[in-house]
Amino acid sequence: MAKVNDIVRFLNEVGGGRITRIDGKIAYVEDDDGFDRPVPINECVVVAPAKLTSEAYNRPLSSDMPEKFDPEREKKAKAAATNIEQPAEKPLPPAVETEEGEKLNVVLAYEANELKHLNTTSFFAYLVNDSNYYLYFTYLSRDDESADGLWITRFHGVVEPNTQVQLEEFSHDALPNLSRVAIQYVAFKQGKNFKLKNPALVEQRLDVTKFYKLHCFRENEYFDEPVIALDIVRNDCPTHMITVNSADLERAMREKKAADHPARRPVEKHTKVKDDIIECDLHINSLLDTTSGLSNSDMLNYQLDKFREVMNANIKHIGAKIVFIHGKGEGVLRNALLSDLRKRYPRCTAQDASFREYGFGATLVTIH
Repeated sequence: MAKVNDIVRFLNEVGGGRITRIDGKIAYVEDDDGFDRPVPINECVVVAPAKLTSEAYNRPLSSDMPEKFDPEREKKAKAAATNIEQPAEKPLPPAVETEEGEKLNVVLAYEANELKHLNTTSFFAYLVNDSNYYLYFTYLSRDDESADGLWITRFHGVVEPNTQVQLEEFSHDALPNLSRVAIQYVAFKQGKNFKLKNPALVEQRLDVTKFYKLHCFRENEYFDEPVIALDIVRNDCPTHMITVNSADLERAMREKKAADHPARRPVEKHTKVKDDIIECDLHINSLLDTTSGLSNSDMLNYQLDKFREVMNANIKHIGAKIVFIHGKGEGVLRNALLSDLRKRYPRCTAQDASFREYGFGATLVTIH
């Protein structure tokens, strides 16, 4: 901790001098021109303790009465302080690069200090830099309730390649101010040639009610404990907050209403026979040209309707085998498919489809 008569330099800007007095958390630093400059004490780095400089200044450390100003004595004292070795600036550490790291992947994550006590615990904010690039970034927040809509910088700095950095620890009192968060970043490499990455600003809406719900904290590949994670950049593509335009929403509702009419796409368009096995791709992008305006529940119901349509068309073909391709994901569609199969088609059996051909994301149903 800095004390009166310490020679200091400023942490976040050029300059320094001798501390003449301390008032609370503010240190008054005498600069080269003899002016006292107020600076937060936590931004002062001691380069010459008072014990080493008191003789050079030739004034008692505990004296309450200032001595008559002697320019020559001041000049000698500052020269003595200047001769003390300054701490060297630390160079950026060498980066360990990976082939996948040439694409930016950045995640903003929130971890609970005590996951089992969400109503009282504090939380940590982290930024994950999964790339071969250094990121100079700022972490900002804006309160939706504020009248002026201004932003505040919560953290700024440089995060090294393939590294995560803790941004802050906060309590429940700070949650109302986190409904909108944003990350600004510039990517670069140190001491080598590299491909340019566009600087970006990514704004995300954060549902702060999730901090009170245990199931909203989920496993993540970058953390040992469950977290609330927001993708900032995925494979060089910055993500953006989802906004809904009323005209687009009305058009999407009309499209959905039209899609619910009997004039649907024939089953044959989405199924094919391969070695006497019928394949049906249930990925929503394969079933619909657009998903604008549809909720996750709407899309799931549409996929289940397609599953039932294929099952009903083949239920009389005893011994028929149908592969439903649903993808790995979080298992929501697969679990819904198996539940529907048990209720509506109890005589049929299901098992994982060939891993070699379909990976983990397909289920084989046999008609009995």
